[in-house]
Amino acid sequence: MVDATKAVQYLSEIKDSVVAGFNWVTKEGVICEENMRGICFQILDVTMHADAIHRGGGQIIPTARRVMYAAEMISSPKLMEPMFLVEIQCPESALGGIYSCLNRRRGHVFEENQRPGTPLYNVKAYLPVAESFGFDSDLRAQTAGQAFPQCVFDHWQLVLGDPLSEGKLRDDVIAGIRKRKGLSIEIPPLDRYKDKL
Repeated sequence: MVDATKAVQYLSEIKDSVVAGFNWVTKEGVICEENMRGICFQILDVTMHADAIHRGGGQIIPTARRVMYAAEMISSPKLMEPMFLVEIQCPESALGGIYSCLNRRRGHVFEENQRPGTPLYNVKAYLPVAESFGFDSDLRAQTAGQAFPQCVFDHWQLVLGDPLSEGKLRDDVIAGIRKRKGLSIEIPPLDRYKDKL
């Protein structure tokens, strides 16, 4: 949250309420009510009522929240997904099965080394957490039980695609998340956050 205003009176009085609205918004983003990362809001101008009774938290927090949701909607938001670092130990004969199993699950290998003095290889790959369910048994089936994976959370990665336009990302992924959380399947339209006055 950045204050980029000039000569706005009473702004210090509503600072705590705006910060509370910011915290609320960043914990429940507008697309699927997930935590937001790497976001910055700049306050450019504020018009407030002169009477102090109209500048309380009950008026400011919902207003700040609506403004930030609208700003998020018009700023081309993106989704991020968690990624596992997968370390796999296997003999050379099982490498083909590892690559085919990872490719089917949107994983990609970034390092492959032979352990000195042994016939085993260490393979390191990134695998989306959403694709990891059943990965262990699938990998063992593909490699006849010769590969031993170990998954550890590594980083967050941007999901390709626009979450607000039609397509697989919005219609399958976001709709699935919203349905699982008990929200309406449709992303709220921008006019829901416009001031009605």
